[in-house]
Amino acid sequence: MKSYTGIRAGITGGIGTGKTTVCRLFHDLFGIPVYYADEWARRLVTEDEALAREIRELLGDQAYLPDGSYNRPYVASVVFENTEKLAALNKLVHPAVEKHSLQWHREQVSAGAPYTLKEAALLVESGAWKYLDFLIVVTAPEALRIERVMQRDKISEAQVRARMKNQLPEPDKIEKARAVINNDGLHNLEDQVTDIHRQIIAVGQKK
Repeated sequence: MKSYTGIRAGITGGIGTGKTTVCRLFHDLFGIPVYYADEWARRLVTEDEALAREIRELLGDQAYLPDGSYNRPYVASVVFENTEKLAALNKLVHPAVEKHSLQWHREQVSAGAPYTLKEAALLVESGAWKYLDFLIVVTAPEALRIERVMQRDKISEAQVRARMKNQLPEPDKIEKARAVINNDGLHNLEDQVTDIHRQIIAVGQKK
């Protein structure tokens, strides 16, 4: 008999759509564990020795400070002026995060979780969505997204729009999704999360 490996679901969406709010609902309502990929990426660049070694080879020893911590200002100054270096760095970081998130997923399922959620802004852009069983895209009107990010990060509308340009258009993400959550403040989030939770459980029962 094949052992149950659990459903790996993913949550993504453009900046300001409210991905974290949705993830909290999955956790609070149903106890679903959430893997925050961007937060883990920030940890793995120092905690994963193999990854750190590869980053040094790519960007030089200056990528790390004498105490071993990641030199973010230096790395940012290098990669954001050099698209090839940025792409090369992503090719190191994204697979490391995927490997770590898969191990984390297995541990959560072994502990009794019916499925896990992987939250990341660039799930589609990085190609990581292909390794998941179920993709959820959170959407919201552009004006509302801009307002949310301006208030959250205390930045200008122009700065928010600049960040948006680094992400795929919403329709491109929805095209890959098995479920869409509308976080426009008008549609009930709990109802949408509950419905999708049932869908994922049903997929798991067929796996």
